[in-house]
Amino acid sequence: MIVVALLGVLGGVGYFGPVLAVKAIDVEGNLAVDTQQIVSTLDVPVGQPLPRVDTDGAATRVAAIPKVASVRVQRVYPSTVRVTVEERVPVVFFDAPDGTHLMDAAGVDFAVEPPPPGVVQLVVASPSFGNLETRAALAVLTSLSESLRIQVARIDAPSISAVSLTLLDGRVVVWGSSDDSEHKAAVALPLLTQPGQTYDVSSPDLPTTR
Repeated sequence: MIVVALLGVLGGVGYFGPVLAVKAIDVEGNLAVDTQQIVSTLDVPVGQPLPRVDTDGAATRVAAIPKVASVRVQRVYPSTVRVTVEERVPVVFFDAPDGTHLMDAAGVDFAVEPPPPGVVQLVVASPSFGNLETRAALAVLTSLSESLRIQVARIDAPSISAVSLTLLDGRVVVWGSSDDSEHKAAVALPLLTQPGQTYDVSSPDLPTTR
């Protein structure tokens, strides 16, 4: 009984005492989000017993930062909280009355700021997460090979069946719907080596150039 009681006391000291207190917070994977913002949002004070850190609650708080796509919070014994962040990557931008919005491949509008180089302009009537035209445009864009995607300046989707790409040099690729996009992308690349201004791959087995 004395041994059991002693072990209980030692366990309590470890659980509540300074031996396993949080002394460091290690943040990894962030570039766009400031480390201090993550630490502040994490809300895990230095000195808190590490076993008592609510990692799920802390992760939920950090995940609410708009630029954060996913986050993992871990206890690293004896005294560190590790935060591993995956940030949202902008693939399109669109202009709105309050500024230029950045959107990731999932359709999440997560920032209002100038777009980084290489981000494609999205032109749809109502760009948003649940908008069908937005989803069609993103489906097309994410299906492109890197060699084709880097040529794209703008993607228009007045309807889900009328997607088109405007290239950096002003040429236009008529895409149609997002159906069969991999086939269309495979057809578009060699087609673009031919003279022309408009390249129609909406029917990829019968592409046209004019």
